Amino acid sequence: MDIPRGPRIIAVSNNKGGVAKTTSTVNLGACFAELGCRTLIIDLDPQGNASSSLGVDTRDLEHTVYDVLIQETPLEDAIEPTAVKNLFLAPSNINLAGAEIELVASFGRESRLRAAVDPIADQWDFILIDCPPSVGLLTVNALTAASEVLTPVQTEYIPLEGIDILLKNLHLIRKNLNPSLPDPTFLCVMYQRTNLADQVVEEMRAKFGKRVLQTVIPRNVRLSEAPSFGQPITTFDSSSTGAQAYRKAAKEILNGTQKRTG
Repeated sequence: MDIPRGPRIIAVSNNKGGVAKTTSTVNLGACFAELGCRTLIIDLDPQGNASSSLGVDTRDLEHTVYDVLIQETPLEDAIEPTAVKNLFLAPSNINLAGAEIELVASFGRESRLRAAVDPIADQWDFILIDCPPSVGLLTVNALTAASEVLTPVQTEYIPLEGIDILLKNLHLIRKNLNPSLPDPTFLCVMYQRTNLADQVVEEMRAKFGKRVLQTVIPRNVRLSEAPSFGQPITTFDSSSTGAQAYRKAAKEILNGTQKRTG
């Protein structure tokens, strides 16, 4: 497997909560690492679910993403190893909840994360940013730092209205902060064999074409259980349908049209 000439900085973003955004960030990160890609996950959600899903206790850490954004601590000082080879984490905790307010009066408030990522970006093949389910300054920072956007889409309701809002927000980011940011790639998640799920996938592919990954992530009990054990699905249940699906999605992203060449 050829490793991309990096870095690829992917903001995993969806304005709606409960759509497997963190699940996708953690498990795709683990799959990239499994493929030999040096991968960093930046937990930009104050809930810290990506951090806990990788078994990192953030209560006693000297530095977190909060310090990076507010105190301008070097990002490398906040990076923690995980139990997965090639996979690293910049963790967050509840302190990040106040960052939205504190950033309002800060100079360069929209580009704090980009300024932190730029000095170390070349050390990584993939940097995945787990965004909060809102369009505040944390998400704006992620989209300003990113070279790509991945949007998980739940196949249990018709999501097109919410996606239109996302596309409008990306247009504003592109116009004002990150001119090279492309439209998102979509990953259909929580799939079950129902007429509604098939309708969602069909409508997504009709509207967005090749920007919708061919791989569909099934609703899988083992995927739901893995975070409580602090493990990605690749180590929690390596042979599960969820693990197999995320491996396929990771390979599709790795070889996709968004691969960087410089």
